[in-house]
Amino acid sequence: MLLFLTLACTADKAEDIDTWTFPDVETAPPLRGPGGPAIEFDSPELFENCAPLIGGEDDILHHNLVVPYRGHLVMPWTPEWGNGGLSFFEMDDPCNPVKVGEGSHNRMRESHAIGFMHLPEEHELAGDYAVTTGILGLQFWDLSVLETPEMVNYLQIEGVFYPDSYTRVVLSVFWQYPYVYAAAADNGIFIIDATDPGNPETVGQYVFEPPMRASAVYAMGDQLFVSAAEGSEAEILDISDPVSPQPIPGGRFTITDESGRALEAYHASLTGNWGFFARKEDGGGVIVFDVSDPQNPVYHADVWSEGGNGGYVYYDEGFAFLGDSHWAKVYDMRDMNNITEVGTGYLDGDLDTITPYGNVAAISVDEDAVDGVATAIMPWTETVDSTGPELLRTVPKDGAVDVPLGIRIGLGFNEMIEPTSIFPGSVRLYDSGGQAIDGWGMAQETIGHYVPKEPLKPGETYRVEVVEGGARDINDNAIVDTFKFEFTTIGSPR
Repeated sequence: MLLFLTLACTADKAEDIDTWTFPDVETAPPLRGPGGPAIEFDSPELFENCAPLIGGEDDILHHNLVVPYRGHLVMPWTPEWGNGGLSFFEMDDPCNPVKVGEGSHNRMRESHAIGFMHLPEEHELAGDYAVTTGILGLQFWDLSVLETPEMVNYLQIEGVFYPDSYTRVVLSVFWQYPYVYAAAADNGIFIIDATDPGNPETVGQYVFEPPMRASAVYAMGDQLFVSAAEGSEAEILDISDPVSPQPIPGGRFTITDESGRALEAYHASLTGNWGFFARKEDGGGVIVFDVSDPQNPVYHADVWSEGGNGGYVYYDEGFAFLGDSHWAKVYDMRDMNNITEVGTGYLDGDLDTITPYGNVAAISVDEDAVDGVATAIMPWTETVDSTGPELLRTVPKDGAVDVPLGIRIGLGFNEMIEPTSIFPGSVRLYDSGGQAIDGWGMAQETIGHYVPKEPLKPGETYRVEVVEGGARDINDNAIVDTFKFEFTTIGSPR
């Protein structure tokens, strides 16, 4: 009888394990807003500002990037010295934007990046969360109530201080749940465990040797791309151990133009295999490096802007968007051997940022705004975006071996992704026996992640499926075909 009971319990446990499956791709968290622009434009309307985006009553007119979240455009509005907020807009009719939610806090600081995480209904902390920069560290926001987003934790980090624009402050963030990577200038990189966004904890720090003033930061699987603020260097770190970044041999590189001349960049972004740098020395423009091999990043392409002075640069479906201080440029980079200028936008002030948003862009100034306008909507192409995202890169790559057991699976798309469209129904991980591996899904800008909840088994071959109809852009266009790849973990099978 005892033997029977033991076998029965064992069978029950096996059955419990085997019954877990991925949710259907159609069960992604629903959009709360209408998504991206749904209006076409005539040629004379292009590169002409058609509407302002106004922050709260305390908006001091220092704006930066905008990002999508659950069908709305999210706009941070805050100067470097604090007192700002987040505003949410319906953008289906982009020249008539409708503000639908807003929150503010006096310790929020100028944000060059925003990370998001949706914790599903079955989670004890279910809700929508964001991380932004704060004057002395980070701020975590609860976005679950759209109309009144609330700052729920102001995490002050030792070593971060202000007044100072570049030396010790947090300049950007990337949330690869549960960890947030904070680029904090001369402090290097801080690692924060934000398993509970209301109670985050600093768990690590990486200081660059030789020194590098960390500015942009992007996680891609077990790699961390970091660029210098107003510097000529960048580095890719190994984050196989997520709380202890390590240098990669050959991962530190100098930003150069085609001639090999070292040049400073103000800021950078990462899309697929490419690092995009906003040139700020001897004119503006964009410099592109191929960073697909973290041990050997190499120059790929560049375009020069006479009289410019680069700020921030983003990429969308073959086009680069550059804030060049005096103007905003859009470049056709579908053929990087023949880069052409599509058009130029203008807005009074220090025009450092242009963020693509479907067939319009948000152009923003972070100083010297005129007539209360620090962000304007500008159509840049005629037709409504109807093309789904394309997967450009995976980390690990297909066929990779000796993959760390704690791998986080990185997915590099060719445009900004709706963050909640990356979840355990749109990205799926299976072991060699076909067993589904539970994990967390998330996305920030063009990068999606699937993070297994438990370490993987050694010496095991795993299959990843990026499911047709899953990953979606801001216009709710979905990836067309299922993409599959495999990798094998380090060690011997047990």
